[in-house]
Amino acid sequence: MAAEAEYGRATRMLFLGEDSLADGFRLIGFQTFPNPTPEEVDRVFRELLRGRDNAFVILDDRVMGSDIPALRQVRREGGRIVVASVPALRDPPRLASDVADRLAAMFGSSNLLPGNGS
Repeated sequence: MAAEAEYGRATRMLFLGEDSLADGFRLIGFQTFPNPTPEEVDRVFRELLRGRDNAFVILDDRVMGSDIPALRQVRREGGRIVVASVPALRDPPRLASDVADRLAAMFGSSNLLPGNGS
């Protein structure tokens, strides 16, 4: 029964990052936190952890690269909170994840850029 209750919980969709990106995510139904401070990001992730919420969280690269304790904890634990990042609108696309970092270490970051390879 507890598994059924857990399965039926809604997944929150959140975006934390620059305001120009926040507008687009807000239009598609995400709860947004434009230009958040590190303290605000930490608070949001602590609330997700404390509430045992299911969540899909998109961060801009600046936020993802910040040294935020609760974000580090969520990324380390994995599970019901999925975190992904997107580049700023003015930045070139870049894969930013733990997997991308490992692939870059193995194959070199230039091999991961669009248009390279076969």
